Amino acid sequence: MDVLDEILSSLRLSGGVVIDGGFEGDFCVIAQFTPQHCAPFFPTPDTLISYHYVRSGHLIVEIAGQPPITLGAGSIAILPRNDPHMLASRPGLPPAEVEDVVWTTSDVVHHVSVGTKGERAEVWCGFLGTAKSSAHPLLDALPPLLTLDVAQGQAQWLDSSMRFVAEQSPPPETVARLAEILLSQAIREYVQQLPEESQGWLRGLVDPAVSKALSIIHSRYAEDLEVEGIAREVGVSRSVLGDRFAELLGEPPMRYCARWRMRMASNMLRDGKHNAANIAYAVGFNSEAAFNRAFKREYGEPPATWRRKIEVEAPASAFARGN
Repeated sequence: MDVLDEILSSLRLSGGVVIDGGFEGDFCVIAQFTPQHCAPFFPTPDTLISYHYVRSGHLIVEIAGQPPITLGAGSIAILPRNDPHMLASRPGLPPAEVEDVVWTTSDVVHHVSVGTKGERAEVWCGFLGTAKSSAHPLLDALPPLLTLDVAQGQAQWLDSSMRFVAEQSPPPETVARLAEILLSQAIREYVQQLPEESQGWLRGLVDPAVSKALSIIHSRYAEDLEVEGIAREVGVSRSVLGDRFAELLGEPPMRYCARWRMRMASNMLRDGKHNAANIAYAVGFNSEAAFNRAFKREYGEPPATWRRKIEVEAPASAFARGN
């Protein structure tokens, strides 16, 4: 598992397909997921990533301040921060009035239709969600819209997978894993096109020194790591590594290491399989007291309190899913 996969896995994403859209002829709809879209079927996450999979036809995705993007069948638009956007048959159309959009809800999905007579575009719209406590700066570094064109050899796999997700209503974790794979590929394609002079978190994924250091931190966070040792393994000086981290990621290597260690600890707490003492040693602390202090600095409350809050929220989420 590489750095990007480790980061996405740490987000503990959940997800689902919420809207089955059928658009015909000339159409334009405002498209942004809201808690109301998710609430009938899924617990509403703190943070939403929305996506649209074009099953047939084509549509244009428009975001304010961005050039419109045209998607054909087998393509996906991913909006990492769920920014307001429009789906249209062509640029310049006014968005449809609320009364012109036909909504019906059945089989754990909203069915939406709008437009005039003409070519039909069929779209499945879904979301990925994560808790605020799982947020990672990588998400903020992404552009407002990513697209992924699936190669012909993969199109059948993608269509069958999305059809399974939309029609069989598998657990949110299953949906999330599929969408996570698509998100990962879209990010990789975007990063590959970044100019060498670009800055920020995404550039850090491919910077030779920073990416190697991230790999060490992610895989060995429980060890007693030091900047000098990481820099030596990476093959640069301590000052160069520190400067590159600060320039691209906005914080020094050991601060990121501490935050990643707490991220792993919070995921273990969320899983509920280990007590705080075991987790403390698993993430590299020699005492539970030291772990408690570090966790409180990161999350604002000690591990036991944080875990109780998660445990209270979990039954409510299960109830919402069942109703």
